[in-house]
Amino acid sequence: MAFAVPAELESKMDEVITHYPVSKRSAVLPLLHLMQEHYRYISDDIVNWVAAKLGLEPIQVLEVVTFYPGFRQSAPGKYHIRVCRTLSCAMTGSYELMDSLCKEAKIDRSHCDHHHPIAVSEDGKFSIEFAECLASCGFGPVCMVEDDFFEKVDPAKAGELLAKFA
Repeated sequence: MAFAVPAELESKMDEVITHYPVSKRSAVLPLLHLMQEHYRYISDDIVNWVAAKLGLEPIQVLEVVTFYPGFRQSAPGKYHIRVCRTLSCAMTGSYELMDSLCKEAKIDRSHCDHHHPIAVSEDGKFSIEFAECLASCGFGPVCMVEDDFFEKVDPAKAGELLAKFA
């Protein structure tokens, strides 16, 4: 079965493409954002669809996906967690926060690496990854659960944070 994009989503994309009259290639980034917002990650089917839509080779889309760490190439959990790991957050406990969140959510990060940064809980409820600077350097450690932002998160209270999403 061929990959199909809902008409409403494709209509949004068609409108976005009009903002780039000189080169459709410039529309790759906003189209990928729309796709990830809808599907939660960028699959090979999405890469191929966007490439065809813009008259590009799939590698030209994939290079954008793999360059920007904000694009996920694997399915996240129902609630995706990003923990800041830059210096100010690391100094205030972000690595301890990551460990606590993983323990509470029953997430095994042992298979994570640069190319596979996301780990998902067995039940699929939570996924987690480290993020570079979440732009709240004076209030670490910080994390995001979906689009909800949390500052000065006490690693000992990771369970309480996750309970908000139960």
